[in-house]
Amino acid sequence: MENELLTLWSSTSASVVFVTHDLEEAIALADRVFLLTAGPGTVKGTFEVDLPRPRNVAEIRFQPRFAQIYEAIWNQLRDEVLVSYERQKHASAV
Repeated sequence: MENELLTLWSSTSASVVFVTHDLEEAIALADRVFLLTAGPGTVKGTFEVDLPRPRNVAEIRFQPRFAQIYEAIWNQLRDEVLVSYERQKHASAV
């Protein structure tokens, strides 16, 4: 489905807003990834995805640049994941 979305997008050149919780999917599909805070949802960071097109989603994940982008985003995303876990833990204790 991901490659189908890329094919459709490239044939129309339309703007697409794709929301996902899967960081690998976001990098594989996007030209730009917006990282949102755990809540309230505000933009914590914007990351350019400078991977070549056309992309094969299954193959692009093995490119060194993909790993670099993933690490850069994950370094900021990790903090938001911890905030979310703490909120869930607190909510279940109440």
